[in-house]
Formats: sequence, structure tokens, C-alpha cells
Amino acid sequence: MLDPVQVGAVVIGRNEGERLRVCLASTVSRVDRLVYVDSGSVDDSLEIARRFGVDIVVLDPGSKFTAARARNTGINWLRENCPDIVLVQLIDGDCELDAGWLEVACAAMARLPAAAIVCGRRRERYPKASVYNSLCDREWDTPLGEVTSCGGDALIRIDRVVAVGAFSPELIAGEEPDLCHRLRSHGWEIHRIDAEMTRHDAAITRFSQWWSRNKRSGYAHAEAWSRRGDSDRQPRQRVLNNMLWVLPPAWLLWPLLWWRVFRRSDAAYASHIVLGKLPHCHGIFRFWLDRLGAKHSILIEYK
Repeated sequence: MLDPVQVGAVVIGRNEGERLRVCLASTVSRVDRLVYVDSGSVDDSLEIARRFGVDIVVLDPGSKFTAARARNTGINWLRENCPDIVLVQLIDGDCELDAGWLEVACAAMARLPAAAIVCGRRRERYPKASVYNSLCDREWDTPLGEVTSCGGDALIRIDRVVAVGAFSPELIAGEEPDLCHRLRSHGWEIHRIDAEMTRHDAAITRFSQWWSRNKRSGYAHAEAWSRRGDSDRQPRQRVLNNMLWVLPPAWLLWPLLWWRVFRRSDAAYASHIVLGKLPHCHGIFRFWLDRLGAKHSILIEYK
């Protein structure tokens, strides 16, 4: 428990099982209040949470499950039941919180008065379990300092996040960059500090999981471009880049692209970058088809 600032935690999960047990064990004693928000688990996740004695909110299955909706529900629960809480650690149920993270993160919040979010280093728990896990571990190796967005694990200043509308609950992915874009447009900052934050268990062992995860990413980029337009050029650039590379005239250049990436990394990462454009475009086209048909997006899960 950290004084004098009151710190809460929102843990979200869906069928995380043992991963959830590890998550709760690493977090519950380090915060003043923890609420677990469950999105329709059919395994023993709820029983695990009950054994820890944490507060539990079960989302109504009548509305679409999204990580954004779950986080908002947890944030609102803490606001209503623990009004003295200033900072909230968001953590996904497949992650373990580092023992020293909150002390370092709270100190960073204190010395960064414009910060709305502080995040740190996320590592993959089993990077050698599969090539897909190792690719996730590289994905978490992001720049430090003031950044444009955070991931699912982060320490937030609750009043600033709520002031901009918190997460957009309808988004099936990309909800963190969306929130961070709105925070930055209001003059707040997002900082990534050089400190261990969480260990993540991607549990990706099959090609189909890798495909679904990248498809979800493509969908998120297309939706981000649709929502933010020219106010954020990054989603547009990613969508157009991926689409250009999958056009037949560009196929002859794939070996050149693979070689350029390979020279900076290795064969696995080069293959991921080149072949990943296919599921990304699958997600992009899925988004546009959904919009043309006025369909609501459906959660794209990979595990």
C-alpha cells in the first residue's frame, strides 16, 4: 500500500485461469483496492478471483465484450466505491506486475506534473516457448521518454483519463492509442520510463493465433484512421503501407523488403514483417466491409 497517494488497480480478464492467479498474486497486496472485471469467462477465473478476496464485477453478456469496456467498468467502480483513489494501475489478466513497479511509477507521476499515464517495460514471460512469443517480446521493446501511446498495462491518473471520456468501449483493439491521442490533444503527456513493469504471457503457439493477432492489429489501424483522420497520420501511413505491399506489382519486391529487415534483425522478424502484411490487410478489409454493411465490430481473439 502506497501513501499518501491512494492507488487502485483494475485487472481485466477472460478465461485466463492460472495466468489470472499469477496476476492477482502479484498485484493485490501492492494497492489500496483491486477490482477484477470479468468478460464472460467459462473457466475457473471467477473462483480464482474470489479466493483472493478482491472485488469482482462481471460484465453483462448482452453487450459486446471489449478490453476498453472492461477497463472503463473497473475505473468507474473505483471512482464510485473508492473516491480517494488518485492513481490506477491497469493490468491485463495475463500479466504479472513487477514487485518494484508501483513505487517507481508513482515517483515518476510526482515529478511529471503533465503526465496522465506512466508505463514501463513489458516483457514476455516465455519468449523462447515459440517464435511467436519471441516476436511479442520484441514488440514490447519500445522507446523511452515522452511517447504517443501506452499499452494495456499502465499507471493512469484517474481524473485526467475520465475527463477525456476514458476508453472508447466499442473498440475491439487499439483502445490505448485512441485514449492517448485524446489525452495529448488536451495537453496531457504519456511517459514510458526505464523500469520493469509487467511480464506478459502471450501463449501463442500456432500460426492461426499469430494470424488473428495481426488481423486484429490491421482492423485497429483502419478504425483509428477512420476515427482520427488527418489529426493522427500514423494509422493512415500504416494502412496505406500495408495495402501497397500486398498489391500484385509489389510482390516482386517482397524479397528486397525481407532482406532489408533481415539485415537489421534476423529471419524470423523479417518474415513476420513481410508476411504480417497479409493478415493486417485482412483486418483492414474486414473493417471496411463492416462499415459498408453497417455492422458492429466483433471481438477478434487469438487465445
